[in-house]
Amino acid sequence: MRSRSDLPTARRIVIKVGSSSVSGPNVGQIAPLVDALAAAHGRGCEVILVSSGAIATGIPYLKLDGRPTDLATQQAAAAVGQNVLIFRYQESLDRYSIVAGQILLTAGDMENPTHRSNAQRAMERLLGLRILPIVNENDTVATQEIRFGDNDRLAAMVSILVNADVLVLLSDIDALYTRPPGEVGALKIENVEFADDLSGVTFGDIGAAGVGTGGAGTKVAAARMAAASGIPVLLAAAGSVSQALTGADLGTWFEPAP
Repeated sequence: MRSRSDLPTARRIVIKVGSSSVSGPNVGQIAPLVDALAAAHGRGCEVILVSSGAIATGIPYLKLDGRPTDLATQQAAAAVGQNVLIFRYQESLDRYSIVAGQILLTAGDMENPTHRSNAQRAMERLLGLRILPIVNENDTVATQEIRFGDNDRLAAMVSILVNADVLVLLSDIDALYTRPPGEVGALKIENVEFADDLSGVTFGDIGAAGVGTGGAGTKVAAARMAAASGIPVLLAAAGSVSQALTGADLGTWFEPAP
C-alpha cells in the first residue's frame, strides 16, 4: 500500500483502539467503531481489532475511583472488564450479524514459538470463517515483568504475525504532532518516511483520561516496528475511523521499509 488512499483496497487490516476511546464517557464510541469495522468487513476485507479497555471497563464495577496501581487489583478489574467489553462489542456487531472471536495474549505467548504459532493459526482460521478477531493483552495473568507495556506494541506484533496490509492506530488525537498538540507551536506531521528519526518531535504523557498506558511515543515505536516489517501505519483519531478506512486524507501516515 503506497498511501492512505489505498486503504479501501486493503485485503487485511489490523486496527487498534485505546482504553480512553471505548470506556467511561466514551463507551458510546463502540457503535461507530463497529460501523466502520462492519463496512470494511462487508466489502470483503479481513479485519482484526486490537482493543484495550479491560481494566478501564472493570473499574466502575469494582467501585474504584481510578485505575488501580497494584497488580492484583488490575488483574481483578481486567477479569471483570474483559467480559463486559467483549459483550459490548458483540452486542454492537449483532446489528451486522458479525460474530467476534476473543483472543487474549501475553508477551510470553508472542515470544514462545509454539504459542505464537498457535495464535497465528487461530487468527487465520477465524478470518477464514469470517469471524472478527478481537485481541487484547491477557491482563488477568500478565505480570509487570512480562507485559507488552501497551497495546500499540501488541497491535504491531499482531500485524506482523498475520502479515497485514496496513495497521491503523486509533488515538484520542488526530495525528502525530511535533509536540503535544495543546502546546503553542505544535505542528501536524502528515507523513513520516521510514528513515525519518523524528528527532525534532517532543512526546507528551499518556492521554488525559488517565486510563490507558500508551501515548504518542508508544504509537511511534509501534509504527516503526510494523513499518520495519513492510507494513504501513496510519495514526488517526478514533472518531475518524470511518473516514480513515475509506481512504480520507487525514492522520499521520508512516511509510514502510522499502
